[in-house]
Amino acid sequence: MEGSGDGAAGLDSIRISGIRHYGYTGFFAEEQVLGQWFEVNLTLWLDLATTGANDQLDNTLNYAEVVEAVKAVMDAAHFKTLERLNTAILERVLAFAQVRRVHSELVKLSPPIPNFGGQITIAMTRCKGSGD
Repeated sequence: MEGSGDGAAGLDSIRISGIRHYGYTGFFAEEQVLGQWFEVNLTLWLDLATTGANDQLDNTLNYAEVVEAVKAVMDAAHFKTLERLNTAILERVLAFAQVRRVHSELVKLSPPIPNFGGQITIAMTRCKGSGD
């Protein structure tokens, strides 16, 4: 049975968006000490056919555990680059047995760039068992 796997044949997806959490990643020393707000948006690819058929929670992924895992990574991380933080998030989410592929968008909500009121987003995708 084919799922609705946007970009991951045969898999379904769960999107978890708007995970806002305070973190300590950035190039400047102040960013690693004082911290700042980040947002994470995830798309997880997994097989949801069993849960779709039997409506049993124990057959699916606990989204709350994913959110807490992302927050735990951000609490512990003191990296210089968003790329490294996003990689750590991807690695942690892929540790969930059901997740086969994950796409993460890590947003730095208020980057310390003079005369810039926008945001910076790093988007990365990884599959279980590969470095894609």
